[in-house]
Amino acid sequence: MLDHARALVHFTAGRHGEWRVKDLRDVAGAPLPPTERVSIGIGPALPDPQSGWSLRGVLSHLRYTTADEAARLAALQPPLGRPEASRAALIPISKSAAWWALPQDERRAIYEERSRHTSIGLEYLPRIARRLHHSRELGEPFDFLTWFEFAPEHEAAFDELVARLRASEEWRYVEREVDIRLARSA
Repeated sequence: MLDHARALVHFTAGRHGEWRVKDLRDVAGAPLPPTERVSIGIGPALPDPQSGWSLRGVLSHLRYTTADEAARLAALQPPLGRPEASRAALIPISKSAAWWALPQDERRAIYEERSRHTSIGLEYLPRIARRLHHSRELGEPFDFLTWFEFAPEHEAAFDELVARLRASEEWRYVEREVDIRLARSA
């Protein structure tokens, strides 16, 4: 699937789309309006009067990841769009002004040395594929849009992964999060 840098990706809510919404849960902060489906596109989203919302993000370099961690991720990360991965989650997240005020090295220390974000994620590869989209620089309502894909039999592992990350020090800086669970339409 898509892996080239700086590609603009949009997730659009509406009555049409490859992914049917199974659950949309507000974890922290303001909610997103409910929707039936989510479509994913590359490039600018075209306005759709029937869409409930559209979120945009850019694929970018890994910002808090060392070269060794990036190599381990690349070696284990399965491709998106695998036929057996008929379940997905879109998790938009915004962090607080306090997070963004920290120097880069302190954010890295919280992210990996203390919260073990990458280390925890590696434990769930290759069962769960993921792709991070950066939105903060685009003026979007969320800082990050994280897309996950997995087979139905790995849904419990995904729940465990998310619970572990949410229990970490890093999540104290999350002020808005929505958890959207999806199933690929037949």
